[in-house]
Amino acid sequence: MQPHNIVSQDDWFQAHKAHLAREKAFTRERDKLSEERRRLPWVKVEKEYLFDTAEGRKTLSDLFKGRSQLLVYHFMFGPGADYRCKGCSFLCDHIDGAEQHLRNHDISLVVASRAPLAEFLPYKERMGWKFDWVSSGPSDFNFDFQVSFSEEQVASGSVVYNFQDFETGPDFISRDWPGITAFYKDEDGTIYCTFMARARGGDILIGAYNWLDMAPLGRNETHPNTMNWLRLHDEYDEQPAVSI
Repeated sequence: MQPHNIVSQDDWFQAHKAHLAREKAFTRERDKLSEERRRLPWVKVEKEYLFDTAEGRKTLSDLFKGRSQLLVYHFMFGPGADYRCKGCSFLCDHIDGAEQHLRNHDISLVVASRAPLAEFLPYKERMGWKFDWVSSGPSDFNFDFQVSFSEEQVASGSVVYNFQDFETGPDFISRDWPGITAFYKDEDGTIYCTFMARARGGDILIGAYNWLDMAPLGRNETHPNTMNWLRLHDEYDEQPAVSI
């Protein structure tokens, strides 16, 4: 830890007051960015996508549950996955508290993965999550929204993720990547994709990061693996490890 200046109460107050101007400017800029996001063009969803859910097979339209807006979090969990993504799990730890408010604000939220229900529902139970987690395996949903990549795509040497071309070299291990996709449904049933966030676009949804950013040592991460401190929430030292 780098040494910090220890100053008088008055000097401390003046320094923080000056910094507050930058904090306020950042908040206003983020509000402006969010407004610009809402003005982005939409694209009509032409295909019908199918999902396996705990209540049976559903369409994309069904996932709205009578609401006009739908948010989908793409969890990295492909068929036969032998790992449990810490980053996706970290984000999903923050969903249930928000979801109870979202559904009362005309927004439905689901988590989607390519794996069959039988492969990830035991993990959901282990984690104690209540949100809806559905399987996108029955259709091309993940592939069309560029969060999963076929063997042929990977073999081609390049895939599109986060609106960019990525080379699929020897370090390209996972065929399933994370992200958030937003949809809107008109009264006539027409569905539009309104926005996609990929890569670090989901960081803002992780409330623990915002707490860490206010703590004296911040995220206290080391490069290149900035999440090497993170554990599944039932695998920290104060709790016994459980494997599924």
